[in-house]
Amino acid sequence: MPNPLASARTRLARLGDLGRKRSSILRRVPPLKELIEWAARIGYGARGFVYLSVGVLVLLAAMDVIGDSVGTKGALAWMASRPLGRLWALLLGLGLAALVMWRLLQSVFDADHEGRSWNGLGTRMSQLFSAFSYAALAVAAFGLLAGPPDDAADGVARSRDMASTVLDLPFGRWLLICGGLAIFAIGVSNIVKAVREDFTEYLACSARLCRRVAPLARIGHVARGLAYLPLAVLVVIAGFHAKASEVTSFGAALDAVERQPSGPWMLVATALGFVAFGSFSFIEARFRRIRPPRELTPLP
Repeated sequence: MPNPLASARTRLARLGDLGRKRSSILRRVPPLKELIEWAARIGYGARGFVYLSVGVLVLLAAMDVIGDSVGTKGALAWMASRPLGRLWALLLGLGLAALVMWRLLQSVFDADHEGRSWNGLGTRMSQLFSAFSYAALAVAAFGLLAGPPDDAADGVARSRDMASTVLDLPFGRWLLICGGLAIFAIGVSNIVKAVREDFTEYLACSARLCRRVAPLARIGHVARGLAYLPLAVLVVIAGFHAKASEVTSFGAALDAVERQPSGPWMLVATALGFVAFGSFSFIEARFRRIRPPRELTPLP
């Protein structure tokens, strides 16, 4: 039985060859493999810039240099309010869109060759969820082009409106609790990944450099995981009490951590973890092995 994907690749390859023969412009366009690799590297770089910015802003908030803590969307809003901020928002939105594309290739087309084992499918599902989360962040970046960024109170209000909508649904209380547990699971999975994952497996760098940069990935994933937990707890509590007013935003949850005993030190540790994660994203942008899926690679 003929393979439809192979047939499609053959047709695309023939069309590509025909187009390159007839058009001098198309002959200058890099092969699809190179375009995918560039997009993936730009995407990792954009992610690194976002998390590095979040880490710096959270660190400044912990030191009372600026106001409240911010999450990823808050960092985008803060940057958009600076000089040339709209340009930064546009470039970051495009970079994050490129990362979304790469995540979809990883999850749907198995670009990393994870396979169909339970472990491989779990990894690909997490990559698919990552694609959706970065898509939302890209949309938020593009949304900043339309008008001035919202302040932190608006972010909390939107979160509470969403929670109120969920509570109005049948079994809304339990749906909200499940949402909080899902956020909790994301946080725990990041911590587990920090312990179990070999972050150097996909890096094309020397063994010495890989050993030096791997701790950045572990510290960054632990920080990301721990940062999700306060928000998860607040959402679960809101579900139990059926009160949307107890739901908050990611940045406001970090503010709640700061108000606890030793909270500023915990916030500093989280900020440094975000900086580590952002730094490792830049390492990935440079050294990650990018292998476009075979189904999308033209035949030789």
